Amino acid sequence: MHMKRDYYEDIHFLSTKLLWFWFLAFIGALISFPFFVSNYYVYVANYMAINVLVTVGLNLLVGYTGQISLGHAGFFAIGAFTTVLLMDKVSLPFLIALVSGGILAALLGFVLGIPALRLEGPYLAIATLGFGMAITQVIGRWGFFGGRMGIQAPPLTLFGLYLVKGDRGLYFIVIPITCLLTWAARNLMKTKVGRAFIAVRDSDIAAETMGVNLTYYKTLAFAISAFYTAIAGGLMAFLLGFINPSSFNFILSIYFLAFVIVGGLGTIFGSIMGGVVMTLLMLKLDKVQDLPLLGELLTTVSERWMTVTGIHNISSIFLGLIIVLIVVFEPLGLYGFWIRAKIYWKTWPF
Repeated sequence: MHMKRDYYEDIHFLSTKLLWFWFLAFIGALISFPFFVSNYYVYVANYMAINVLVTVGLNLLVGYTGQISLGHAGFFAIGAFTTVLLMDKVSLPFLIALVSGGILAALLGFVLGIPALRLEGPYLAIATLGFGMAITQVIGRWGFFGGRMGIQAPPLTLFGLYLVKGDRGLYFIVIPITCLLTWAARNLMKTKVGRAFIAVRDSDIAAETMGVNLTYYKTLAFAISAFYTAIAGGLMAFLLGFINPSSFNFILSIYFLAFVIVGGLGTIFGSIMGGVVMTLLMLKLDKVQDLPLLGELLTTVSERWMTVTGIHNISSIFLGLIIVLIVVFEPLGLYGFWIRAKIYWKTWPF
């Protein structure tokens, strides 16, 4: 019995050492990455990290509490415009402005979560859709936000000194914030709050019977999700350098929801996979329209049949097809593929 206990202790010790090894290797890879790749790939990494942050936040709402939202582009816009305006008009430091934008979005998310107490399914989706469209209309028509022309992000400075320069400098802000908030979301799901979210998703009636306060936890889920999305929006403003209301449209909310579904509902690791893979697919498919042969073929077809209105639609068609195939063949998303691969290698060759 003593020998058996020692055996399991040795296995636990080795697994812990191996986990620490891969964790430190991952941190080392993240730190060294921007020094060994071109500026474009650093930009892509920043773009992926921001989308991962949005996907994690939206998954806390959709995947863990079962509440559908089609208005997260509005929270994304709130974070972007609030961060830029607080730095430009009030001269607040970057981090304070960024967190302030997140808090403002969280308060609006709390208010938006109140209808979730009475609405479910498509009715809730329509309500959140209306919120997202209203936000972009207000921003676009109010001159304080730059109107339809938008506004330019100010340089990131701290006490008069440039905080970052270019995508490489921004990388060391975006990646730590994304890692920290993703780690926080993972730990949150292991607490009482996370268990309450899951209980609400599985059966809100049973959860209420067990003493879960539906009013508190449903609105809290909206607030936390909005906070994450707004932080990502503030980071995106400085990645792009210029923002306008037309960038935060209904299609963007659809993309965010697609990230969650493709990655895997109710899993943080799936959110990471969804944000990374879907961002890479979007960037790669945007180049499809630049292929000379495809462009010439589509131009011919459009001239002859007058049915193709723009070559740029092809990337959206391919992206939609890929999403449909993933959902049909693996309902758990990319996380389901990961689970299958892990089980296969653990049981190989049997």
